Amino acid sequence: MRALIASVLVSIAATAGAADLHREVAERLGSELPSLGTFYRDIHQHPELSLMEARTATAAAREFRSAGFEVTEGVGGTGVVGVLRNGPGPVILIRSELDALPIREETGLPFASTVVVKDLAGRDSPVDHACGHDVHLTALVGAARILSGLRARWSGTLVLVGQPAEETAAGAYAMLRDGLYTRFPRPNFAIALHIHGDSPAGTVSVLEGGACANSDSVDILVRGVGGHGARPDMAKDPVVLASQIVVALQTIVSRETKPGVAAVVTVGTFHGGTKRNVIPEQVKLELTVRSYDSAVAAHLLDSIRRISENLGRAAGMPENLLPVVTVTPEHTPVTYNDPALARRLRGVLADWLGTDRIIPGDPTTAGEDFAWFGRTTPPVPCCMWFVGAADPAKCAESARTGVPLPSNHSPYFAPDFDPTIRACVTSLCAGALDLLSSR
Repeated sequence: MRALIASVLVSIAATAGAADLHREVAERLGSELPSLGTFYRDIHQHPELSLMEARTATAAAREFRSAGFEVTEGVGGTGVVGVLRNGPGPVILIRSELDALPIREETGLPFASTVVVKDLAGRDSPVDHACGHDVHLTALVGAARILSGLRARWSGTLVLVGQPAEETAAGAYAMLRDGLYTRFPRPNFAIALHIHGDSPAGTVSVLEGGACANSDSVDILVRGVGGHGARPDMAKDPVVLASQIVVALQTIVSRETKPGVAAVVTVGTFHGGTKRNVIPEQVKLELTVRSYDSAVAAHLLDSIRRISENLGRAAGMPENLLPVVTVTPEHTPVTYNDPALARRLRGVLADWLGTDRIIPGDPTTAGEDFAWFGRTTPPVPCCMWFVGAADPAKCAESARTGVPLPSNHSPYFAPDFDPTIRACVTSLCAGALDLLSSR
């Protein structure tokens, strides 16, 4: 009986302690919200392209230092690493991205980006945080401040990572190659989050296993014989051939891939020609290819090459002018959530946010180079969860009308900031505090 009473008393004390901790995080977050909003708007108004994130990296480093972290800049390019040692215990890595997209923002927000820069190729490019990396970085800053202020509540080491070049799938691998796991404490767990534009703000989904797809980038150089637009019979038109290739590529998923197997082949750019009455010498296509299986990925890439080359032959191109298919280094593997870690974190987030805020989710065919943080020797258990970012009223209207909401990568993508950032910061703090506990 005494043992039972003692057990009950311990349980009551633990519950009370957890409630106190939840309340303390909520109060600290409430006091930080105004300055986090200022930070977010500043980052949003000053977006930077992949591998060009100097200002954003400086802002992240400044915030990490202010929260008491030892900070190293220039890791893997413009990457930032902050380390906070707080006694014995596990090492937890929390990652956010720094980069934005070459998109012209059309949200109409008072703090909308109007930035136009020269990209790495020297071309003028608009820039917009249309994927939500500005929210992710703001959430990481908020978690850094709160967790630093709660050092009496946890033991171990926190490693914060501001990662460049997620949108080109180059940043995570570059940071690892530059010694992320050797120059700094090697993590026992790595966690991250990503906001979604099609789920109600403040909701969270945590998937076990594959969460984001394998992603490959493919360039196709379609060659021809230039000439006068009035005499196409004297030329070999690469615009027509490229158009045929674009259409034929659509059959790879619809007619060559087993129904129900996740696969995507998208032609994102089509560049060719200089004048309406000139048949050009070449056309360039850029593709993104997604899957969840290495055999499916290999088939997709082989089919792209086969279709492109044989359509060139059918168009009468000589062998030395057949389309050239190049698989670029811009690659991410499947982002795999360690099942045990995902189950643990789902329970933790349900406890902190409420079970009604934990919603089902499906694997996305978006790619995420966070995957590389777990694909080391030995592997590091990783988990990325998804936080809804859309106004719930707009979600309900979308469900009623069937008109989709602006998604990530849309020029109209605009997160509902307050409930989104509350869920993001709370979930990062909750996950870190649980993993840094003595459990």
